[in-house]
Amino acid sequence: MQKSNAIIITAGYLNTEHGKTAHGLIRGTERFTILGVIDKKHPGQDAGLVLDGRKRNIPVYASLKEFAKLSKKKAKYCIIGVATKGGVLPKEFQAMLREAIVSGYSIVNGLHDYVSDHADLVALAKKKKVSIIDVRKPKKFKDLHFWSGDISKVKCPKVAVLGTDCALGKRTTTRFLVQAMQAAGYKAEMIYTGQTGWMQGAKYGFIFDSTLNDFISGEMEHALVQCWREAKPDIIFIEGQSSLRNPSGPAGAEWIVSANADAAVLQHNPPRKKYKGLESYQANIPDVKDEINLIKIYGAPTVAVTVNSLKMKEDEARTWATEKEKELGIPVILPLEDGVESLVPIFEKMIQKKS
Repeated sequence: MQKSNAIIITAGYLNTEHGKTAHGLIRGTERFTILGVIDKKHPGQDAGLVLDGRKRNIPVYASLKEFAKLSKKKAKYCIIGVATKGGVLPKEFQAMLREAIVSGYSIVNGLHDYVSDHADLVALAKKKKVSIIDVRKPKKFKDLHFWSGDISKVKCPKVAVLGTDCALGKRTTTRFLVQAMQAAGYKAEMIYTGQTGWMQGAKYGFIFDSTLNDFISGEMEHALVQCWREAKPDIIFIEGQSSLRNPSGPAGAEWIVSANADAAVLQHNPPRKKYKGLESYQANIPDVKDEINLIKIYGAPTVAVTVNSLKMKEDEARTWATEKEKELGIPVILPLEDGVESLVPIFEKMIQKKS
């Protein structure tokens, strides 16, 4: 895949939970070369240092004008780097998008609020002869797939990377697992299920929350079968969305049942007791052991727990992981701090068992 130069606009959201699209792209993408991030709150800093304290040589600029003045390279694309509640395009972004289009950038948008629905921006894009890519636009009916049972033809292990809530880093952990298995000499592939996964360059997948409900299982199956037929991987990891019991958007059954997952990896943030955005609602995030039991009822054993350590001191996260590992009898690791290489032997055994 040939990379294209791009910038990301976050407009002050870079160090917030709403900047998770930017976060994923800063951590890595095979589709774009990120030349910079436009964020008025962190100009002059390294985007990686702002994100998680790790330098990635991606500078932050205060404005598009500053980027054009200081950058030695030109960008083709301007990516909207936020994921807002409900997928709404924030008002402050519209002026920035107008400026970006006037400057000759094509727009990449992962929100439900399509840029192509804003007539003024569409007219401007046509005038400047640039593209608008709304990643979350649903497929046409003729291009959708209904579940058929062809999933039985996929002979390699399939691992669902699930979570106890949304916005926990499931996509990042999925990429880490794919990269770890590739580094160990295996052909590993990722099935993306969200817009950022596509932006990061994953070849196989679909946008879960833009797919008609009747076709979610079929699109999941189709992505896996296509991946198997074309890439012949040794193992496939499936990016999870939301959680099985999140009342605002329960998801996960399709990953286990329709994808016929052989195993699951469960991502969890111990300090989070309420579902994101539903803090006043009566539902609580269940204990990890309880969630593992539910996943097992659906048909997949959980082979590891991965810890999102947000709002935890590192020693607290490690203590929690050690205690839970003893309780659960499976590895409990910190992906951002330690990587996921320690899980490779688990998946090696699964591959050997299938071969």
